[in-house]
Amino acid sequence: LNAAPERAPRQRVRFLPAPAPGGGGAVELLPTRVPVLADHPLVRGPRFRKLKIGVGHRLDVKASGVFVLGIGHGNKLLTDLYNCHLTKVYTVGGLFGKATDDFSDTGNLVEKTTFDHITREKLERILAVIQGTNQKALLMYSNIDMKTQEAYELAVKGLIRPMGKSPPIITAVRCLQFALPEFQLEIHCLHETQQYLRKMVHEVGLELKSSAVCTQVRRIRDGVFTVDDALPRTQWNLQSIQEAIRNCQLKVETELEKTL
Repeated sequence: LNAAPERAPRQRVRFLPAPAPGGGGAVELLPTRVPVLADHPLVRGPRFRKLKIGVGHRLDVKASGVFVLGIGHGNKLLTDLYNCHLTKVYTVGGLFGKATDDFSDTGNLVEKTTFDHITREKLERILAVIQGTNQKALLMYSNIDMKTQEAYELAVKGLIRPMGKSPPIITAVRCLQFALPEFQLEIHCLHETQQYLRKMVHEVGLELKSSAVCTQVRRIRDGVFTVDDALPRTQWNLQSIQEAIRNCQLKVETELEKTL
């Protein structure tokens, strides 16, 4: 940042002596615009000495995807977005036929099971039960009377969400791919952790009278931010970061105005 081109220094008007017309050694004071020396780099020193960076919803070491950071004044916006309790979306990969101690495919093997009896229809039936159960929890923690006009208007806008702390809530889940023994889910959720999603895959396997481990957890959306907004490691430079902040500014302002 300090090496980037700087704005021109401020100007101020000073009355400086100058030879008067007609000569004769007469001097007069003329208004002149001069730069403010307090803005000179040799006077003020580096413009940035420290930069505050805040972390959004965390990702553990076995997960990937959208990871939001707040820079400078963006830290306050990050807190405001937290208070919106926005939905996050994950793609979660699973593998039927085995169980591990940490519910991931890299954990210590606990057991192996058969999975030939599992069909996509059976899996989707279990997912529908999970979604229905969580919908009831969402309504309970939203503290809204569902018989009121307010509840109807919030439901139309998709703004029914818990307004405080709550257990993890799955607002939607569907099967994206199914090819035994592998499958992939899309999960919309609130207040989750990545370990909670791995455990959910494990429990889906148990419900289907088998077992399952999680092979991948990838966050593809965090509130208003999507994978398209994210910068891959090769673009972690000043110009790309500044451009990303500008591109996301309107989306953040719109969401805060709508929700808060």
